[in-house]
Amino acid sequence: MADYRASVRAATERRLEAQADRASVAPAMEPVLLGRPLSLEDLEDVALRNRKVSLAPEAREKVRAARAAIDALAAGGDSAPNVYGVNTGFGALSETRIGAADIRRLQRNLIRSHACGVGAALPTTIVRAMLLLRAQVLAMGHSGVRDLVIDRLCGMLDGGVHPRVPSQGSVGASGDLAPLAHLALTLIGEGEADHGGARLPSAEALSRAGLAPIELEAKEGLALINGTQYMAGIGALCLLAGERLAKVADVAGAMSVEALLGSRRPFDERLMQVRPHPGQAASAALLRSLLGPVEGSGIGQSHLHCSKVQDAYSLRCMPQVHGATRDTLGFARRVLEVEVNSVTDNPLVFLHDGTADLISGGNFHGEYLAMSLDFSAIALAELANISERRVEQLVNPHLSGGLTPFLAPNSGLHSGFMIAQVAAASLVSENKVLCHPASVDSIPSSAGKEDHVSMGSISARKLLSVVDNVRRGLAIEILVATAGLDQRLPLRPSSGVAAAHAFVRAQFPALTDDRPLHGEIEWVAEEIERGSFLAAVDAALA
Repeated sequence: MADYRASVRAATERRLEAQADRASVAPAMEPVLLGRPLSLEDLEDVALRNRKVSLAPEAREKVRAARAAIDALAAGGDSAPNVYGVNTGFGALSETRIGAADIRRLQRNLIRSHACGVGAALPTTIVRAMLLLRAQVLAMGHSGVRDLVIDRLCGMLDGGVHPRVPSQGSVGASGDLAPLAHLALTLIGEGEADHGGARLPSAEALSRAGLAPIELEAKEGLALINGTQYMAGIGALCLLAGERLAKVADVAGAMSVEALLGSRRPFDERLMQVRPHPGQAASAALLRSLLGPVEGSGIGQSHLHCSKVQDAYSLRCMPQVHGATRDTLGFARRVLEVEVNSVTDNPLVFLHDGTADLISGGNFHGEYLAMSLDFSAIALAELANISERRVEQLVNPHLSGGLTPFLAPNSGLHSGFMIAQVAAASLVSENKVLCHPASVDSIPSSAGKEDHVSMGSISARKLLSVVDNVRRGLAIEILVATAGLDQRLPLRPSSGVAAAHAFVRAQFPALTDDRPLHGEIEWVAEEIERGSFLAAVDAALA
C-alpha cells in the first residue's frame, strides 16, 4: 500500500508539472471588450482563467450619453418628475419621493440594506462571472451609470478583488438583489473581499489592488443590483461544464460497451437518420468514433458471433438518452447566450433624437433562467442515472458476461467495486431530490409589490450540485469500466476506449487487493473538470 501511495503522489506531481509547463507557453488572450457581444466561452475565460476585461470605446460613448440623461434629471432637483430609483424609494416604497439632497445617500442605503445574503460564500469563479456580467449589463448603455463604475468593476476583475458574496437570499426578481448588493458593497469600500488569498475588509482589498472605493451617484446603486447575474453566472458555468459532461458520458458509456461485450449496431447512422434529433445523432457519432469498426477491437471481434440478441437499454439507448440531454442543454445555451448580452436593469434609458425616455419594466425577472436551469438539472441528472445502471451491469455477475462479482480480484475475500456502485446510486438518488423544479414556486415579497418571483437563484444552486454529482457519478463508471477492461485482457478495446483506459491506468494500478477508492473517484472527477480526460481521448481519435 505504501508503494501504491507513493506512485499516486509521483504521478500527481508529474501531472501538475505538465500543467504548469503548458500554462507557461499558453498564448495570451485578448481582453474581453464589454458592450460588445459576449460569448459563454468569454465568460468562462474571465471566471476561470483571469482573462482581462475593459470597456469597448464605442460602448463608452453610449454609457456617457445615457449618464448625461440621468445627470440632467438629477439637476432638476426637487422640481424634477418622479423617476423610480432616481428620486423615489424602492419596491413598495416607490411612491415615496426622495429630496435632491438625499440622492447619494439613497443609493448608498440601498446597497447596505439589500446586502443581507446568508449562507456560505460563493466560490471565486462564480463571483468573477457575476462581476463580468454586471459590468456587461452596464456597458450596454441603457443603465445611466458613469463609465467610472464599469471601469472600477473591470479593475476589480483584473486586480483580483473578489467580494465575499453569500450564496443564499435571492428569489430571482427583482433579479438577484441580495447577492448583487454584496458585490456592490465592495465597490463602495464596505463589506469584505478576497484578494491574494486573504479575506480582507473591502477597502483594504481595493487599496492593495491600487483601486479606490467610489461614491454612488443617482441611480447607480439600483443599476448595480437589478438583474439576473447571479443565476446567469452560475448557469453559464454549469452549462459549459454540462456540455463537457455529455461528451464524457459517451466516453464512459463506450468503455462500458467494450467491457460488457456490447454491440456497436445500435449506434448505426441509419438508425439516427430515421429519428433525426440533433443530440441523438451527435451522441451516436461520438460513440461510433470511440468504438470504431469492430475490426479495430480485439474485444469486439471476440464476440462477433455471440448468441446475445440485444443489450440492456443503458447500453443500447445511450444516443437517445445522452442525446436528449444534449438537446436540452442546447435550449439552455440559447437562453443563456441571450441573457448574458441583455440589459436587466430597471428603469432603462432610451435615447432618440436628443431626447431621453426612462422606462420602468421587468427585464430583471429571472423566469427564463429559472426554467432553463431547472431543465438543465433534469437533463444532466439523466446522464448519472443511466450511467449508474451501466455500473450495475459491470459489477453484477448475472449481467456482466463473465466478469468477476463486483470486479473483485478474489470475490468474497475482496469486495472490489461493490460500494462504488452504492455511491453512484446515492448520487443518483440525491439528484432526484435536487431536480424538483424551483421555477414552479413563488412567494410574494416587498409588501405585495413583487408578487411573482422566479426562484431562479435556487434553480442555479441546485444545478451546481447536480453538476458535481454527475461528474462524480461518471468518474465512478470510468473507474469501474477500466477494471472491467482489465479483466478482458489480453483482448484490447478500440483505440478511443484504450486511450481512456490508459489515462486512468497511468495514474492508478489495476486492482489486486481492496483499497480505498475515494481518492481515485475524486481524481478522475477533477480531471474531467479540468478537461484533461477528454483531451487524452480526443488526441487518440485525431
